[in-house]
Amino acid sequence: MDGQLIAFTGVAAGMVAMPGADFAVVVRNALDSRRAGVATAVGVAGGLLVHTALAVAGLAAVLVAVPALLGAVQLLGGVYLLYLGIRALAAVLRRPPAAARRTSGPAADAPADGPRPAALLGTAQGLRQGFLTNALNPKAPVLFLSLLPQFVPAGAPALPRTLLLATMIVVMALVWFPLVALLVDRLGVWLRRPSVARALEATTGALLTVLGGILLVELALA
Repeated sequence: MDGQLIAFTGVAAGMVAMPGADFAVVVRNALDSRRAGVATAVGVAGGLLVHTALAVAGLAAVLVAVPALLGAVQLLGGVYLLYLGIRALAAVLRRPPAAARRTSGPAADAPADGPRPAALLGTAQGLRQGFLTNALNPKAPVLFLSLLPQFVPAGAPALPRTLLLATMIVVMALVWFPLVALLVDRLGVWLRRPSVARALEATTGALLTVLGGILLVELALA
């Protein structure tokens, strides 16, 4: 039995499932609609595919070795996360208070039995947001360059093994993030209650804003 492959499976699963910008944008878009959430999840996996392909091709090493290129990716990633976060927070602030408190009694948070609101995000927009959120993550090239070689057995051909490891990461993402989107949609009756939806929107918006701000601060201090 390949002990290194088993160990990598655990490490990769934890890496994919760790809450972060990808998780936040999938949850936020899944609250809009199942289709938008799943499309965003597929977009995230597409971004991971780019990172793993770059790592396999050795281009990630070039990106890491040239500070200006990595800095440009970090700038774009930070600005994009800030854009998504501020947009989410602005949506919360624009929402009329009456939408968050339809009544003053216990029924205020009761699940709505009527039809869900029309989706605001389309499939293409969800795909784009998921893809850019992941593809513009400047930490991913460093992570893949440091992670994948550790699980290539000494003396084994590096390319086939690295391809296998990269494929495993992408497959895990294609399973995990759509599951997150479907779970959010499944719980939508409760998660879309005005007060809960407002809190989730504010939380994911704040998370994306903070993550974007961290990237930009790190870039400024570098």
